[in-house]
Amino acid sequence: MGFVHHSNYFTYFEMGRTEMLRDSGVSYRELEQQGLFMVVVRLNCRFHKPARYDDWLRLVTRTTRIGAAKIEHAYELYRETELLAEGTSTLACVDREGKVVRVPEWLQTDR
Repeated sequence: MGFVHHSNYFTYFEMGRTEMLRDSGVSYRELEQQGLFMVVVRLNCRFHKPARYDDWLRLVTRTTRIGAAKIEHAYELYRETELLAEGTSTLACVDREGKVVRVPEWLQTDR
């Protein structure tokens, strides 16, 4: 049909979070090696206009809140200056057994 399937937007949001973490100096792989995992507990998307096959897209990802055990993000997906979608996510920090743990202090600082 020439449109990006709606499920792909969530993949874009994950890529934004992953790159934001990498920009802070740590890869998600390193986080997992430390025994910390960020699991999605809430994920929302509001679609404004469809992205089309072969569009150049730009994703803006922001951390909006860091709590004791959760991190919230906001996303805006653009084609040039045209807003296509907005989203939010909440991630919980858990250990290898899935037990909720505190967000590491180094991850709570503005970077």
